[in-house]
Amino acid sequence: MKKLLFALMFPIFAFAQDDLLSEIDVQKTNTNEVSAFKSLKIVNLESTKLIGKGDFYFIVAHRFDYLNKGFDDFFGLDNANTQLKFAFGLKDWLTVHVSRSGFQETYDLGIKYLLISQKTEGFPVTIVGFNSLAINTEMKKVNYPLIQFENRLTYVTQLLISRKVTEKLSLEIAPTYFHENIVRDILDENKEVILPNPQDNNQYAIGLGGRYKFAKRWSVNMDYAAHLNRASQSIYKNPLSIGVDLETGGHVFQMHFTNSKAMHESGFLGQTTGDWSKGEIAFGFNLVRVF
Repeated sequence: MKKLLFALMFPIFAFAQDDLLSEIDVQKTNTNEVSAFKSLKIVNLESTKLIGKGDFYFIVAHRFDYLNKGFDDFFGLDNANTQLKFAFGLKDWLTVHVSRSGFQETYDLGIKYLLISQKTEGFPVTIVGFNSLAINTEMKKVNYPLIQFENRLTYVTQLLISRKVTEKLSLEIAPTYFHENIVRDILDENKEVILPNPQDNNQYAIGLGGRYKFAKRWSVNMDYAAHLNRASQSIYKNPLSIGVDLETGGHVFQMHFTNSKAMHESGFLGQTTGDWSKGEIAFGFNLVRVF
């Protein structure tokens, strides 16, 4: 009941020193609860994994520029965005985080809470709620003299529903709502601003993701988010990401390719510009440490 009341009131990855990837496949308690994912994120999309009570995570995420620029910027390595994230398990069912991203100089506050777990003999899926608040500090007062603090805000609400299908395969679907207090100007073919802006502030998406464990220390991950009410004139694309997770004995790496430069939810859901068909793909990685 406490979890349900919490969810109604307030609408990356695990690391262990010994055998990291095998930890997901055993239970720490005598319950028959099932864990579908090893990491807090599949690639971009939040997974149903939560941090254990009292555990503190430090995550460094790095996203380079698009590969299609070739040697001009050494296949994107000359330009990059970095995100620093701190996450803490307040309860076994409640995780909070705060992060800072180079993309639009964004601060991001998030909360993730377990509603119900998949069980070996019982409920067939895990359901987790996720909420985040992004603050865009890139818009400076000198350039936008009338800007107010609330204009910088974007809110994200997701329901994460996962199922561990087999010992190797886990899948997730994530119905998503997000609200941008200010949506970006949309230009016509002559590069002129379209007025009124055809993009609704209230936006909807469906996230899909999965993990396939193909070796003791390796898994391949993929996620995608389909924007459901994007304006037809918008330059933004749906984010598609493919990567692998690797445990090296001292650190955990997530390595991936994606068309999104942003690493926080409101950024990759609403402002992904890369087009896979044009080679607008960025290499990135996440490094996670638990204390």
